[in-house]
Amino acid sequence: MDQFRLALSADFQRPDGSPAYPSFDLRPLDDNPAIDWAYVPLEKGVVPASAMAGYDALILLGGQFTADSFPGDGKLAMVARFGVGYDNVDVAACDANDVALVITPTGVQRPVAVAILTMMLALTGKLLTKDHLTRSGPEGWAKRADHMGVGVVGLTLGSLGIGNIGAEMFRLATPLGMNFLAHDPYADATVAQQLGVELVSVERLFQDADVVAVNCPLSDATEGLVNADLLKLMKPTAYLINTARGPIVDQAALTEALQARRIAGAGLDVFAEEPSSADDPLFQLDNVIVTPHSLCWTDQCFAGIGAADVKAAVDLMTGHVPTGIVNKGITENAAWQAKRQGYRGRFG
Repeated sequence: MDQFRLALSADFQRPDGSPAYPSFDLRPLDDNPAIDWAYVPLEKGVVPASAMAGYDALILLGGQFTADSFPGDGKLAMVARFGVGYDNVDVAACDANDVALVITPTGVQRPVAVAILTMMLALTGKLLTKDHLTRSGPEGWAKRADHMGVGVVGLTLGSLGIGNIGAEMFRLATPLGMNFLAHDPYADATVAQQLGVELVSVERLFQDADVVAVNCPLSDATEGLVNADLLKLMKPTAYLINTARGPIVDQAALTEALQARRIAGAGLDVFAEEPSSADDPLFQLDNVIVTPHSLCWTDQCFAGIGAADVKAAVDLMTGHVPTGIVNKGITENAAWQAKRQGYRGRFG
């Protein structure tokens, strides 16, 4: 029987072979007789080309897919990321090898926006400090008046980036009675206007916002964008939240600003180095909340991302253009079009 061959990177499995993330429902793959799927190994964190031979598509979790990951048979047509970040995939090499790179913005849009608000409310409410006071017994309770939280009504929530996640963050924050600012050179002005978001320069964003959330992708243009100069513009009462990618923020400069109390605090789900070292000076500070690049990880989040990736695979298999393609020019590529039309003839 002719089958569409789909690979999943091995980090979707536990060492004993069981699924690492059960909320990623694999039954649609098992129930479709036209799909033959299997896990492919990682070698030093990279998908090797030898493992990808014969596959039509790959769903990639955390491994690297480099220029050396493409098999020589030219069969591969799609790499689908499990999420929206794609800094672990060589996009130029995808173009050169007639491969579409797909992400899943709909799967993470709400969960990441919720994670940002979780950080904001935990920081402004001094949640971790109050947790510590409570656990300290009567002596801690006696200090609770010294750690008053900050109400968010009338504060300004700012976003560095107003794509799917930034826009969703503002939608969820609307009932809180905050003012909204954003900086994004690619912003849709109509969307911003509908959300009540004022588009401003990056300098004004950092000057005026009481909470700045990083909601842009990591690229050559954004790496190190949040540097010492921008951090110096922030109010001493302001908070920085980063759930996007660690290298967008100069972590050393942020650590220094937090140590000197030049800003009130930070909520970080991502870091310059992951996994991070336990002795990182950032982790010794009491004005920062840190989570291991997983604050948005919920059963609903992984179910949504998984369903979006499975749909992308089925769409491709049946000759349709998957949604969420990063390298959009690939859809005009004759070789890629030939692959897609071939699938349509076989499985459509």
